[in-house]
Amino acid sequence: MAHANRRIGVKQPLEIMTPDRRQPVRNVLLEALLVAAAGIVLALGANLVSPRGLALARNYFPADINRPVPAATGVVNTNPPASSPAQLLAARLKEQGLQSVDGRQAAQLFHDPRFKQGSIAFIDARDEPHYREGHIPGACEFDPYHPEKYFATVLPVCQAAEQIVLYCNGGDCDDSESAAILLRDVGIANQKLFIYTGGITEWTTNGLPVEIGGRNSGNLRRTNK
Repeated sequence: MAHANRRIGVKQPLEIMTPDRRQPVRNVLLEALLVAAAGIVLALGANLVSPRGLALARNYFPADINRPVPAATGVVNTNPPASSPAQLLAARLKEQGLQSVDGRQAAQLFHDPRFKQGSIAFIDARDEPHYREGHIPGACEFDPYHPEKYFATVLPVCQAAEQIVLYCNGGDCDDSESAAILLRDVGIANQKLFIYTGGITEWTTNGLPVEIGGRNSGNLRRTNK
């Protein structure tokens, strides 16, 4: 036959793991278990000896307990303290290049003999109705929203004075600052300009006299302290 001399290739069957071959695998697994057990024993021993060891019987994650967050100690507060209104006003005036006086200084300047001599001037920076209701006696009226109406009267007074005290209502009112800047812009020396930060509100609260009507009307009213 033509095919008599051909070799027929027969696939060999898969090797079956005999009992003799299973023994090394078992030995490896047994050694791995022994190593793991030894590691656990050593870890438990170290945990018992260590002062920072974990208490194995303790529940470190108890349920339904809201633990308060402990307050931080030794932490330096880097936030600056809140500034008072007076400090904020002083800083604002400094930015404008202006000086300020408080209630005590304003009263001293009012009673200074130089005030009557014209070396000290007071400028009221409120509108006309408020000015006529009551102003510091002898103060000139100067509404910074209508400066052209008052320049002819105010400028000669300011040019002759050595110190000029401007005021409005005090507190958040900045009309006196606006008036000072206007006077500075038309040539009045900056070092002569002072802002009375307490304004007419503090003046009347301190029980000092006010003048009703126009400047030098003589109609004085002493406020209640």
